[in-house]
Amino acid sequence: MTAMTPTATPRGEDAGRRRPPRDWVLVGLWISLVLLAVLWLAPFVFMVFTALKSDADINATAAYAPPTGLDWGNFTDAWVRGNFSTTLKNSVLITVVKVPLGILVSAMSAYALAQIRFRGNRLLFLLILLGTMIPFQVLLAPLFTMVNRLGLIDTYAGIILPYIAFGVPYQVFVLYGFFRQLPKEMSEAARIDGASHVVIFFRLFLPLSLPALSALVILDFVSTWNEFAMALVLLQDSSKWTLPLGLMAFQGQFSAAYGPLNAAIIMTILPATIVYLIFQRFFVGGLTLGAVKE
Repeated sequence: MTAMTPTATPRGEDAGRRRPPRDWVLVGLWISLVLLAVLWLAPFVFMVFTALKSDADINATAAYAPPTGLDWGNFTDAWVRGNFSTTLKNSVLITVVKVPLGILVSAMSAYALAQIRFRGNRLLFLLILLGTMIPFQVLLAPLFTMVNRLGLIDTYAGIILPYIAFGVPYQVFVLYGFFRQLPKEMSEAARIDGASHVVIFFRLFLPLSLPALSALVILDFVSTWNEFAMALVLLQDSSKWTLPLGLMAFQGQFSAAYGPLNAAIIMTILPATIVYLIFQRFFVGGLTLGAVKE
């Protein structure tokens, strides 16, 4: 038998097989994303550079030039002059209480609407969804009147309860869709074994909904931490102000102190950024799982 010699393939044809065609649409998308990232990061880089410059360095160098020396005194100066120890404590207290409590209330409501059949549950769900369509800004005047009549102006309860009320509709909408996608056989088997709805919710549904809950924690934390309008109306005592209100007052008094002002802005947005970085891997997947699907 004669040995068969492999047929040689042209080098150009072999190279064409190894290299897939370049997707210019994907290349364009990447370029667009890089440009958007640069545009988004540019103000933040400007703030960091300015916060680390001394007054002489700010006047002598360009705005986007890096500092010649690191002046950390701007942070301590802003911290003391802006009384950020008090506003930070208030923001932490309000956010730490509101976020888990609001998400727990929303999760329990979504479970009841999705898994417990009772007359009018669909109508109740639609009424809750109406809350997502009404901007809270148009309700600030009646909200102030109601909170004032209850004697809760300048109190933590007076700001936490409205925060929860306006945050529940969207959270119920997301979690309702997630709970509807879970197999009913799971809860029915637990009910046959004698488990109550409370046990089913805390031991089965709540652990399975961690991706969606993580996404909601990010959204709720950032919105509560940065909320300004409602806090401005309901918190008139400066000892109860949150960080955005403290930053507003600091900017009004020290608008010409560019170094401490930018340091104060960085200290205000840094906690929300840290929380996002911790939970960001659950963010997209959690919101996708929460899409309503009938």
